[in-house]
Amino acid sequence: MTEPLHKHAPTAEQDERLEAAIAVLLRVGVIAAAVIVVIGGALVLRHPGAPVPNYRIFHAPGEPSSAVSAGTSIRSIAAVFRHLRDGSGASIIALGLLILIATPIARVIFAVIGFARERDMLYTIISLIVLAVLAFSLVHGG
Repeated sequence: MTEPLHKHAPTAEQDERLEAAIAVLLRVGVIAAAVIVVIGGALVLRHPGAPVPNYRIFHAPGEPSSAVSAGTSIRSIAAVFRHLRDGSGASIIALGLLILIATPIARVIFAVIGFARERDMLYTIISLIVLAVLAFSLVHGG
């Protein structure tokens, strides 16, 4: 049996465990997001008294629609959680989408931790750079 190139090189078994754990994380995140979006969609469809948008008229992004009141606008993460208390179907859908967005970010965080535990500094640094780019785009993206 050959020895690793340096004394802290991750073994094939460690690599496989990390890959399996990341796959489970991604699978659970996507399934959870899908279930939450379906529940929110069912709640939205269940309320027949809710205003129905007029799809014959195009509304540019950011332009107020006659069917949506200004009080129910969900434009921030805080607004999603604020409207969740009301049981809003739209906020439940938005929560599912937030989970879907958070899943690959959690994957990168998980990879940073896994590579750091394996003492694989090259991949730890690369993962940290990817995480920094994701964080920057979330904060400064539009």
